[in-house]
Amino acid sequence: MSGADHETLEVGGGRPLVGAVAVPGDKSISHRALLLSALAEGTSTITGLSGGDDVVRARLAVEAFGAVVAEEGGRLTVDGGRARLSAPDATIDLGNSGTGMRLLTGVAATIPGVTRFTGDASLRSRPMDRVAEPLTLMGATVTGEGERCRPPIAVTGGTLHGIDYTPPMASAQVKGAVLLAGLDAAGETVVREPVATRAHTEEMLAQAGADIEVEPWGAGRVVRLRPSTLGARAWEVPGDPSQAAFWVVAGAVVPGSRITVEQLHLGTERIGFLHVLIRMGADVTLHDIGGDVGSVSAAYAALCGTTVEAAEIPSLDEVPILAVAALAADGPTRFRDVGELRVKESDRLEGTVRLVRAFGGVATIEGDDLVVGGGATPAPGRMDARGDHRMAMAAAVAAAASPDSRLSVIEGWESVATSYPGFADTLDRLAGTGA
Repeated sequence: MSGADHETLEVGGGRPLVGAVAVPGDKSISHRALLLSALAEGTSTITGLSGGDDVVRARLAVEAFGAVVAEEGGRLTVDGGRARLSAPDATIDLGNSGTGMRLLTGVAATIPGVTRFTGDASLRSRPMDRVAEPLTLMGATVTGEGERCRPPIAVTGGTLHGIDYTPPMASAQVKGAVLLAGLDAAGETVVREPVATRAHTEEMLAQAGADIEVEPWGAGRVVRLRPSTLGARAWEVPGDPSQAAFWVVAGAVVPGSRITVEQLHLGTERIGFLHVLIRMGADVTLHDIGGDVGSVSAAYAALCGTTVEAAEIPSLDEVPILAVAALAADGPTRFRDVGELRVKESDRLEGTVRLVRAFGGVATIEGDDLVVGGGATPAPGRMDARGDHRMAMAAAVAAAASPDSRLSVIEGWESVATSYPGFADTLDRLAGTGA
């Protein structure tokens, strides 16, 4: 089915994908579990933590701040608390992790002294002004390169005060940074979301004992936080739905396939992609286990095009893989108002067009809309992921969906290590060509 070296993956089509998958621990929850454990007084435990490089970098960062982290048998213990934490002397390198940088900027704003962050070439191209602006309003100083405050950045923390803030774009990372800073700010910190984004920060803060309230606000929500001391607790990280999306789409578009993804986080803001696929005619079944955890099964079916509003998938993480579904669907699919894709790990708007075209489809950009023509049978192709893990994995699914057994080539495969190091092995296993 596939062959990989560190930088390139080769994938052949013509085989159904059948079996059950357990995806890595949710990356968003993993980041927040580490940060809240470092801030909490006492010893917290974390099970199910993502093993991707992004989360490894976050673990190293909280250790650099002074938290003590140990691992045994797949369980982490984190000894944290405000008295342990101080601004590290060395610059913290977050690799490719935009989530880590934005959330940790909020933490650093509460710590006296100067904390410096950097990352790889991709992360250094991403704007941090969206967190620098509210944190500056709260009393911190955040400096970076150019008008958009690109990394490397320096955060001078100290005495903060609460603000009432409405982010100009839907961003769980911005909301998270402001709320983490608000834990140690005088007065009340309020974040108003016109469009609801993933609620992990506010939910996990509440579980850790923060003085926090959440209320509906039109299509979004208002979060109110007062200064709080967090308590240690046991965190269990469920599977990542954004990673599951690749297998759900694979089950839907690779002829003869049936894939079940087990033990997923199924929070409302995280499963918009499932509703899109069901609307397209996908054979998708949700199996509720309890709370926000469940399993999802997907089987091959004929799909039809649709219109996808950005608010359905606020993070836009699933757009590239949904574009693979749209490539094979009957009729066009329009992704509306997805211009924010231009400032992800790569320019994912342009990258998704390249992806669709590389595997025999038609795609165009119309303002901030992405239009995929549909009606194509995926053909073997060659795709350069340009350092973007989601583009690489979406390309692998497109290659597998081809009825042609000739190999497609995906360059930049090393980027997948940031979030899903075992993806290629799982692809082989589902195709019956791996262990």
